[in-house]
Amino acid sequence: MRSAATIFFGILVITFLYFSVVLIESGNVGVRKTLGKVNPEESSPGLNLKLPVVTQIAEFVGKEIAIDLTDLTPKAADNLSLRDMDVTIFYKAASNQISDLYVKYANAHQYDNESDSYFPAYRLVFREARRAAYETVARIDSLTMHKKREQIADSIKTRLMESLDSNDPDVFEITRVVIRSVLTDPSIEESIREAVANQKRLEAKQIMVEIERKNAEIEAIRAQGIANANDIINETLTSEYLQHELNLTLQKFAETGANTIVVPANMQGFDMILPTDKLMKH
Repeated sequence: MRSAATIFFGILVITFLYFSVVLIESGNVGVRKTLGKVNPEESSPGLNLKLPVVTQIAEFVGKEIAIDLTDLTPKAADNLSLRDMDVTIFYKAASNQISDLYVKYANAHQYDNESDSYFPAYRLVFREARRAAYETVARIDSLTMHKKREQIADSIKTRLMESLDSNDPDVFEITRVVIRSVLTDPSIEESIREAVANQKRLEAKQIMVEIERKNAEIEAIRAQGIANANDIINETLTSEYLQHELNLTLQKFAETGANTIVVPANMQGFDMILPTDKLMKH
């Protein structure tokens, strides 16, 4: 009899502890509600006691939370819709503000089965993030969308932070925005390919023009060098110098003996000075 009573008492204690002790994971906080009244102070990580039935403690994630925005089809600045856009928003809520968020946004929290806890104001952040994404894309031309992922991410983050801070200053933090996918309409993609092809053709033409310009510069430099060389030669070939060279040549002919020299009749401006004793007389 005593053994049965001990077992019953042990089961009763275990049951009481099961419904009276709540374990909150590190990085999370708890919101305590007693008889429908929310305690403004968050419960700390670790073991927390509560009164069964009377008190409830809901665990909220205080770490970074990911929100996936998928299959978005926003319109770009040129009024053309994207075929698909996927974005992931990472946010955190201040741990010391969770109780206030619990009351203010009672229907905006998202329960997570995997962690058995709640994501604070998840639906609120989701809605504002979606709006920020659509507003950002509406200011960018669809033809350049694929080149501006970083700009789009920064703009979404800035817009989302401004929106959240306008109602709850210093409560939310957008830690990261990742643009996972941006797919444009097939007609836009064709326009993008054509624009890229035209740009490549233009670059090729510009390179050809630059090559021709350089070739022209080289020819001009070469022609100038030839002209300068001719000027130097012309300045050097004076009549006295030519007379001297002619005399040396004739002198060599005369010294060799039998040579025939034909002197043009109209050879003017030059005097031939040769030893007359070595010239053959006919």
